[in-house]
Amino acid sequence: MVVTTDGDYLRLVRELHALAETAKTITSPLQLPELLDAVMKTIIEVVKQADIGAIMLWDQPTGVFRPAAAIGYDLEILKEIGLRPGESITGKIYDECQVCLLNTPEKVSQAMADMRPFNRAVMARSIGSDALPESAVAAPIFVRDKKFGVLVLESLDQGNQFVEEDLPFLQSLADLVALAIEREQLEARADAMRDAQKVERMRSEVMATLSHELRMPLSAIKGYTTALMLDEIPWSETQRDEFLHQIVGACDDMESMVLDMLDSALIEVEQLKIELQPIHLQIVAREMVTELQHKGKAHRLVVDFPPDFPIVNADPRWIKQVFRNILDNAVKYSSDGGLIVIKGEARPLDVVISIADQGIGISPEDMVLLFEKYFRVRSIATLHVPGTGLGLPIARTIVEAHGGRIWAESKVGEGTSISFSVPRSQPTNENPK
Repeated sequence: MVVTTDGDYLRLVRELHALAETAKTITSPLQLPELLDAVMKTIIEVVKQADIGAIMLWDQPTGVFRPAAAIGYDLEILKEIGLRPGESITGKIYDECQVCLLNTPEKVSQAMADMRPFNRAVMARSIGSDALPESAVAAPIFVRDKKFGVLVLESLDQGNQFVEEDLPFLQSLADLVALAIEREQLEARADAMRDAQKVERMRSEVMATLSHELRMPLSAIKGYTTALMLDEIPWSETQRDEFLHQIVGACDDMESMVLDMLDSALIEVEQLKIELQPIHLQIVAREMVTELQHKGKAHRLVVDFPPDFPIVNADPRWIKQVFRNILDNAVKYSSDGGLIVIKGEARPLDVVISIADQGIGISPEDMVLLFEKYFRVRSIATLHVPGTGLGLPIARTIVEAHGGRIWAESKVGEGTSISFSVPRSQPTNENPK
């Protein structure tokens, strides 16, 4: 721009300042919507002719242009608009990929003549007027061979129209916006690549862990079975029974791990369907204790519920799985036996079930990750404890699907208590026998 007057000089200073502020904005840590909104505010402050303006971006999935930021429009209303390729000022400038000045109402009207009635109505509602702009400037937002959209500024004041000298500045601003969008896309692709690598690394680690965990009971089954098949060794009945019990225990461990993986797979594909019905949680607790005792576990189990404990609406199958997963952990991490207490507490809005053991306990640093997938407490005492690290994450998902929450309290060497809540049903006088 050639500076010939004081007015031109002041204009140049304002534009350079605006470009500097815009460049500073696009390098900030703002998310793209906030960043584009900040850019539009800077533009309007410098380009005094502009009463309204918008950054219209091409939306590939829907095949239309939609506003990403706007000034002078009600953006929530303007978001209803969807301009097709070649439609109105935006569509034409995007196709031509060249900055354009429409400095008369006639030129604006001609450029907008093919705007569909619905879009025209949306535009009118978003500015509160049916009047067309008196003049407009538009610049394509592109970098090299990549086109993102169009920056459009419009004047509603007949005596304050855009001029040719506005075009280089407007295109510079559009170029800065294009750089911001490209940066966002590059960062998104980089994040996706990192996430994909992280997922692949996690998948490999999980498969290695699961393979190891499944090999442990398989090795036990094969070892004891092979021993029983040795004709040259006269095993006593007591030894044979012990071997068979070890084989059954290993089969139980494998069954538990496979069921955890199947439940986790259902949750991953969002197939966890909750079918609520009135149930007595104290009865469920007793059923789970009976199931555990049939497996011959050397633990003393106590069920402690008040006599007036309320009925709740829950899915029996999935709530049993919550009990099963928590009890399984309580047994595995208190291998020396001991007391396991299942306690029920009724509160005004929900009920709380707590399952406490006298096991090895959990360190504070491990408590943070306790309900994360595949996480397992690692210590000398747990090296030979089978599991997938899925039991408690599955329990958490089930409890949250019921509208409750799950949490843990523990002290190393003293035991762990896992508690979960379930919202209360309507009051009832019915109590289990």
